[in-house]
Amino acid sequence: MLNNVNSPADIKSLNLDELNRLCSELREYIIECCSTNPGHLGSSLGAVELAVALHKVFDTPVDKIVWDVGHQAYAHKILTGRREEFRKIRTIDGPSGFPKMSESPYDSFGTGHSSTSISATLGMAIADEKLGIKANHIAVIGDGAMTGGLAFEGLNNAGAMKSNILVILNDNQISIDTNTGAMHNYLIKFTTSRRYNSIKKNVWQKLGESKIRDAVQSITKGTKRLFLKNNDNFSLFDSMGFRYFGPVNGNDMAQLIPLLERMKNVDGPKLLHIMTVKGKGYAPAEAAPTIWHAPGKFNPESGERVKDSSKISKYQEVFGTTITELALKNSRIVGITPAMLSGSSLNIMQKALPDRVFDVGIAEEHAVTFSAGLAAEGIIPVCNIYSSFMQRAYDNVIHDVALQKLKVVFCLDRGGIVGEDGATHHGVFDMAAFRPIPNLAIVSPYNELELRNMLYSAINLDSYPATIIRYPRGRGEGVDWKEQEFTEIEYGKGRLISGDPNQSNDAAVLSIGPVGNVCARAVAKAVESGAKVAHYDMRFIKPIDIEILEQVCKSTRHIITVEDGAIAGGLHGAVAEYIADNGLGCRLTGLGIGDEFVPHGTPSELYHLCRIDEESILKAIVL
Repeated sequence: MLNNVNSPADIKSLNLDELNRLCSELREYIIECCSTNPGHLGSSLGAVELAVALHKVFDTPVDKIVWDVGHQAYAHKILTGRREEFRKIRTIDGPSGFPKMSESPYDSFGTGHSSTSISATLGMAIADEKLGIKANHIAVIGDGAMTGGLAFEGLNNAGAMKSNILVILNDNQISIDTNTGAMHNYLIKFTTSRRYNSIKKNVWQKLGESKIRDAVQSITKGTKRLFLKNNDNFSLFDSMGFRYFGPVNGNDMAQLIPLLERMKNVDGPKLLHIMTVKGKGYAPAEAAPTIWHAPGKFNPESGERVKDSSKISKYQEVFGTTITELALKNSRIVGITPAMLSGSSLNIMQKALPDRVFDVGIAEEHAVTFSAGLAAEGIIPVCNIYSSFMQRAYDNVIHDVALQKLKVVFCLDRGGIVGEDGATHHGVFDMAAFRPIPNLAIVSPYNELELRNMLYSAINLDSYPATIIRYPRGRGEGVDWKEQEFTEIEYGKGRLISGDPNQSNDAAVLSIGPVGNVCARAVAKAVESGAKVAHYDMRFIKPIDIEILEQVCKSTRHIITVEDGAIAGGLHGAVAEYIADNGLGCRLTGLGIGDEFVPHGTPSELYHLCRIDEESILKAIVL
């Protein structure tokens, strides 16, 4: 079945049995591909029937579907002309793991961060209305993404505007409740029927704006509440101006397709609540949905995951272990994360101190201001947010933390190049974005031990204000860090890694963060070839170590800055400002992320692409 589907047009004539067979083959194909080329598996397996039903019922790409985040969109990608390309998904030459407008006309809006679908769908619906384009507009949002504040902003606006959009809430966290009885199913079928909605529309038009109409509407809503009195979701979405339908079994094609057909004829903002099984059709994924959200490589037959044999610790483990160790000694330390408990390894602290760890859901802005409130009352909040997600809380950092001089320790996980998740997830803008903010320090560790000591210093030393500690995804350098005695890192001070700062050098390399280890290898090769090179680990991008800059500018003909972040405004920007402000004639070269978005690929491929690999750094030194 699947080999004959090259576009949604190829499934229009399929009957129910054929569609169910197609769903089975889609699952097998997704499992096969993801077993060797890892991706987001569990959510996509659960949404297979939904993807097939949507493309069966709606006329895509004229009708617009926005997949929130995109974790659940693999079947959609395969059905829309990317079946063979899907084998290379998330590789540098393959399709993105998320919907991407430049990749396909069926990807009506690019998504990688959660909770954007409703707002985007509303904007597209209004635009098409203004342009006279007749189309359906559907937002598919997961129950996790529905916790984000932006989702509720979109719901609130769409409900008030009476816009003709369909929001599908794909809920895979709880079982179907008592509202799935016979009366409930009858009401859904009745209220989505063409005849009922046609009569309803005519009645409202004839009554016009009047007290009689208000009274009739009050009676009908009261009747609905009588039958749906156990459904809190009805009350929530009804109060926001949405007609609520559900919950229904989102893995049942026989129920889903006719329901979507009928809902095309329901005017105004409406929400369909479907229940799906995360990992549907693959027993290991159904049994452990959290692990199989993104399981890495695995054996599709046995379900055995391929284990990483490396004994080198991940930066996430260093953070989780160290914050737990510090919190056990200081009762004022608490941990906060927006729905990244296991990803950040804050779950290590949660196991030891469950009442002092707060997972606030997908709500980065709230996480920051919640942390500010804690700090205002003398608590020491350590707030862990992925770097690219922290972009959402920029104002909160300025207005609620820095402006009020509150001491919050922000740990920005996934700083720099993250790899296969691509442009939506690379944490490359953080240093440049946050460097102008007063009362805020920005540091990045050279290795695992440095992360441990930076966390200790930022929490315990009064000289540190609110501090951002940014570190990358994945494994460190293999240094011994466990149970090491804490060492204070002096505020605003970098350090010399190699070379003689007092001699006249051919070049000086200024690096920040773990990319400094790549620099160290390149510097060693340059020195072997006869070059005189000094290498500094700046540690702080704010405040920048002026003493190092003074020394380097006196003794060096060529300064090279290296960072796995944006060159404009980052370390390169800080050094360039110092040189310009002091009227110095130093030659300056910046290696890092240029004025472009970095695509998806392996970290080593992307480091080479961005010229921050060993070979590129060496070339810059010896030129």
